[in-house]
Amino acid sequence: MVVRREKKSRKMRGSRTMGWGIRGQHRDRGSQGGRQIGMHKEKWSWLVKYGEGWYGKHGFRNPTTKLTSAISLRKLNELLVSGSIKIKEIDGKKIVDLNELGYDKLLGGGIISVPVTIKVGKATDRAIQKVKQIGGEVILSPTE
Repeated sequence: MVVRREKKSRKMRGSRTMGWGIRGQHRDRGSQGGRQIGMHKEKWSWLVKYGEGWYGKHGFRNPTTKLTSAISLRKLNELLVSGSIKIKEIDGKKIVDLNELGYDKLLGGGIISVPVTIKVGKATDRAIQKVKQIGGEVILSPTE
């Protein structure tokens, strides 16, 4: 193959259309398809591959809704027994701080077998009652 001595752009200087034929043949087709293009016809292959949920109605998420991260006594007991949650001991009391673990609320489902002091932002009445039955305590501390 022969080595090209000069670039095509240099070779075409002064030729008006730079090898694209009659003037106008190489005009008007730049920037085909950004945000203004119709996705259904013009970008269908991209849409099939990446555009899940592109069509249709998708609901509304209320921005003022406060999401709470809750844990039940059953799940808390499993975590305590398995050793996933470390229990702090202060003055002979076993203390679990659910605020530090990322939980906002303690629910009363299930039972707890270890008498502990639980610090949490919110708790249901049943949860407080069940913890007190086995000799524990629930301290409600505001998280915000």
